[in-house]
Amino acid sequence: MKKIFLFVAIIATVSTQLLFAQDTKSTALTPLLTTYYDIKDALIKSNSADAATHAGEFLKAVSVVDMKALPEADMTAFMAAQEKLSFDVRHISESKDIAHQREHFANFSANFFKLAKAVKLTDKPVYYAYCPMKKSYWLSADAAIKNPYFGNQMLTCGKVSETLNK
Repeated sequence: MKKIFLFVAIIATVSTQLLFAQDTKSTALTPLLTTYYDIKDALIKSNSADAATHAGEFLKAVSVVDMKALPEADMTAFMAAQEKLSFDVRHISESKDIAHQREHFANFSANFFKLAKAVKLTDKPVYYAYCPMKKSYWLSADAAIKNPYFGNQMLTCGKVSETLNK
C-alpha cells in the first residue's frame, strides 16, 4: 500500500511540474521581453533612474544571449535587431532625462516589436499599444493601457492595435 501511495505521489508531482513548465515556457530571448517590460514600467512611473537601471540590464541581457540555443530563424531575427536595440537602450541607460529616455523608447519599442513578431518570446499574449499623441507604440503584458510616454499626465491615452500569441 505504501508503494502505491508513493507511486501516485510521484506521478502527481511529475504531472504538476510538466503542466507548470508548459505554462512558463520561455526561450533564450525571453529575458529581453521581461527587461523591456521593466523599462516600460519605469517610464510609466516617470522614474528615469529605474528606466536607466533596467536599460543597463537589457544591454547585459542582449550581450549574453546564447546564439547556439536559438533556432536558426530566431538567431537571424535577433542578429538583425541586436544593434538597433542596443543603440536605443544604451541611450536610455546613459540618461536621467525622462523626455530623452522616452524618445529613445519609441524607437526601441518599434525595433523590439519587429523581433517579437519574428520570434516567439513567450506563450502569453503580448499587446502592441499605440499612443496617438506621441504617434508611437509600445509592448505590454496587459491589455489595459498604461502609457509610458506621458506617465500620469495621460496614463490611459492609447489603444491596443495588435496582440501577439493569442
